[in-house]
Amino acid sequence: MFERLSLWQKNSDVGMTKDRYLEMQEQLGREPKIEQCPPGIEDFPEIVVSGINIFNYLGDRLLPDIGYIGKDYTNLPVLLKVYNIHNIEEIELILDILSRLDSHAVEKSHERMKRERDKMKRKTGGR
Repeated sequence: MFERLSLWQKNSDVGMTKDRYLEMQEQLGREPKIEQCPPGIEDFPEIVVSGINIFNYLGDRLLPDIGYIGKDYTNLPVLLKVYNIHNIEEIELILDILSRLDSHAVEKSHERMKRERDKMKRKTGGR
């Protein structure tokens, strides 16, 4: 499940969705290959979808020179209630999902900031 979640994130980063893949294959006149098809949100268990939704509702923590540093978990208890997540196993799974989503988002932000810094250095001759 977590491998598919990671694949879903990477495909989302580049705008490749399940629908987009199927559309591309149809335009190319190819038969879609299930093993190459990116997972869609509907392919995940309800708890994973809830985790993704909760992640999207949490606020972002940003620092000017660093960028995104992770989610603000202040409202997490309220969101767990809204999504009716009460038992410890579900809470632990949600926390694991949130941690993985957040780590990916932080890494992606840092990569983007590094590209921007490198671009600025090239423009200014490395100064």
